[in-house]
Amino acid sequence: MNILLVEDDLETARYIVRGLGEGGHTTAHAVDGSEGLARATAEDWDLLIVDRMLPKLDGLSLVQSVRQTGSVTAVLFLTTLGGVDDRVHGLNAGADDYLVKPFAFSELLARVAALGRRARRPAVETTLQFADLEMDLLSRTVSRGGKPIDLLPREFRLLEYLMRHAEQIVTRTMLLENVWEVHFDPNTSVVETHVSRLRSKIDRSSAIALIQTVRGIGYSLRASG
Repeated sequence: MNILLVEDDLETARYIVRGLGEGGHTTAHAVDGSEGLARATAEDWDLLIVDRMLPKLDGLSLVQSVRQTGSVTAVLFLTTLGGVDDRVHGLNAGADDYLVKPFAFSELLARVAALGRRARRPAVETTLQFADLEMDLLSRTVSRGGKPIDLLPREFRLLEYLMRHAEQIVTRTMLLENVWEVHFDPNTSVVETHVSRLRSKIDRSSAIALIQTVRGIGYSLRASG
C-alpha cells in the first residue's frame, strides 16, 4: 500500500516507516499537520496514518479537511489519546480506524491490511445509466433526458433488470423468474402487459425507442432496432 504517515515525533516516525516497509508498504512521512494536509490532498494514497496531537494543524482538523474534499482514502488515527470520547471524536471526524499508543506493531500491520482489503472492495452501485436513461437505485427514481418518469414498483424492477442487461436479449422466462420470482409459466400476458406499459412511459417522448421486442425470443434494451 502507498501510505502517508503524519507524525511529529521523528523517532516514532522512523520506527513506523521502517516497520511498514518491512511489511511491504511504501510510506512517506509528513512532520506536521499542515504538511500532512497538503500532501494528503495533493497526492494519491491508499491510507493515511495520522497522529491526533500535531503542530500547526491538529489531526482531527486535518482529517475533517481531507473529508471535506470528498476524499474516501482510508484513515487510521495512531495516537496517545485513548479515551472513549477521544475515539468517538476521531471516528466522527472521518477516520476509519483508531489505534492507541503504545501499540504492538503486529496489530498495526493487521489493521493496515484490513483497511487495505476494505478499500479494494467494489463500490456499491447506486445508479444505472443507458443512453439518456438514468435510474437512481437509492431514491428509486428514473429520468430520461433529464425528465422524471413515474414508475410503479414492478415497472421499476422490470426496467432495472433490463438496464442491468442492456444490449442483451432477455427472454420472457428470465423476466418471470427475476422480476416476478415465478419459476413456471403462468400462461398469462403479465410480462407483455408490463413491458408495453413501461415502453409507453420510457419511449413516449423520445425519437429513439430503447425497449426493443426481439420477435419470438423476448426483449432488449438498446438504442437501435
